[in-house]
Amino acid sequence: MFNHILGSYTKAVSLRKLLQAEVSRHNLYSRKKSFAIAMAEALDKLEQEREAKKVAKEAEDGSVKEVNRLKRTLKRKKWVDWKAQDEEDAANGKKRAPFDPADRIKRKKSAILLSYCGANYYGMQRNPGMQTIEEELFKAMLKHKWITEDSFEQVQIACFQRAARTDKGVSAARQVCSVKLPEELDLEAFNKDLPEQIRIFGVERVTKGFNAKDQCNARTYTYTLPTIAFAAFDDQHDQETYRIPIERLEKVSATLKLYEGTKNFHNFTSKKNFLDPSAKRFIMSFTCSTPFLSPQSVEFVTLKVKGQSFMLHQIRKMVGLAIAIVRGNTTTATLERALTEERLDLPMAPGLGLVLDTVHYERYNDRYGNDGIHKPLTWAEQEEQVTQFVEKYIYSNIYKTEAEQRNMLDWLSTLHFHSYDTRREEPAKINNDDDDGEE
Repeated sequence: MFNHILGSYTKAVSLRKLLQAEVSRHNLYSRKKSFAIAMAEALDKLEQEREAKKVAKEAEDGSVKEVNRLKRTLKRKKWVDWKAQDEEDAANGKKRAPFDPADRIKRKKSAILLSYCGANYYGMQRNPGMQTIEEELFKAMLKHKWITEDSFEQVQIACFQRAARTDKGVSAARQVCSVKLPEELDLEAFNKDLPEQIRIFGVERVTKGFNAKDQCNARTYTYTLPTIAFAAFDDQHDQETYRIPIERLEKVSATLKLYEGTKNFHNFTSKKNFLDPSAKRFIMSFTCSTPFLSPQSVEFVTLKVKGQSFMLHQIRKMVGLAIAIVRGNTTTATLERALTEERLDLPMAPGLGLVLDTVHYERYNDRYGNDGIHKPLTWAEQEEQVTQFVEKYIYSNIYKTEAEQRNMLDWLSTLHFHSYDTRREEPAKINNDDDDGEE
């Protein structure tokens, strides 16, 4: 009997403990559940606050952007108070020009093929107070109603963009520019209002988003110079009588080939350091032509370099160092060092012989050239005219100027002043926008 009572009591105690444990577990679960619910509610509230702040910020940013856009529009269009302007003009004896219907002509994005001799011009790019190629071009465009008065003042309105810049004295055989133009154009009449050393040989309709600089995937430059530039530095020949030996010509070609490929050209421009990613450029080919005689009986060669893009002074420095190597002023070891992180003192060849030869649009042509709407930008139909112009105005100027002024001979006498060794570091440019041409 006692054992039976003891057993019942033990079972009762165990059951009580079990019930207490179950109650405790249930309370813990309830507390955890309440905590989880509270956390979820707090997170939802936080997310809602963040979303509200984001929406408010976007609205504020949108308002700021809209205000800035309107400011740019007002600045670009140059809105004026015409009533006040008329009163001022009347006081000065002036009268507002009547509305020009040409301002309402529909204009479409076009690519123009431009050739020019850079002699006597301060480069391609417009520069207030300076005689430039673009200034002559824009004046003729305004006269023939190709662009409006507003576009003449701010060519960005007409979406003008050149494929490559050229510096003072540098010419272009096949420069390409993009700009919005009327559909009906009289090219012959237009060219009559340009100086004879500037000509537009072709205009092609292009896609709305076409940009002459951005769509260009390669550029080819030529550099024409007398062969005496490659004579040994102690050679006593005259410029008119010198004829380059075949083995020296082979040395020229071998030296130029060292530039090919993707390399760091920070030494061949100004104010770029070795770590600047934009100092790396891809040279596809660099060749030398067979020698030929100019009308003045001076022997010349033409160097041709094709690359994706070039930096300020890059080609002229590449040519300058190649000349110094072939002449014996330095060795190919200097060229190898120039492509490393060292900062070297290198010569820069004169600008006279440099010509922008061709601007390449292979990718654009592959995509749009045969779509039935647009033509490929190869300018094959204009090639004969371009060749005649280049021979008459560009190369003839190079031959004549070299024979009369002896630019190359004067420059050769300065090669021994260069150390071809380490020089002090230049301050790097803050704005490292990719250059669109050799200057």
